[in-house]
Amino acid sequence: QMSLVESGGGLVQAGGSLRLSCAASGRTFSRYFMAWFRQAPGKEREFVATISYTGSNTYYADSVKGRFTISRDNAKNTVFLQMNSLKPEDTAVYYCAADTTAWNSRIVRDYDYWGQGTQVTVSS
Repeated sequence: QMSLVESGGGLVQAGGSLRLSCAASGRTFSRYFMAWFRQAPGKEREFVATISYTGSNTYYADSVKGRFTISRDNAKNTVFLQMNSLKPEDTAVYYCAADTTAWNSRIVRDYDYWGQGTQVTVSS
């Protein structure tokens, strides 16, 4: 069983930045593909970004490309999401997810482990 705990969410003005963290425990972190998803009120959970085992490969949703950066520190069992130039439409609960086989998957059900989420609110 892997446990994931997100942190770093909050309230920020449009144009601002936030850095989310997701701390993992319970399994060998470096063997897991990691991803960030988000869910806005009344909407389905959607893919944001994913990163390979070593961090050498990353992929992003078109809506965040060029503004968000996913990274990981395998020594600290943590994945990050740096969010710049935030927009009100980025407002959502952000979740990290992990799986051993879901490389570059943008499908929620492909991921076995999920955190509890952290709220990001961007005011206009």
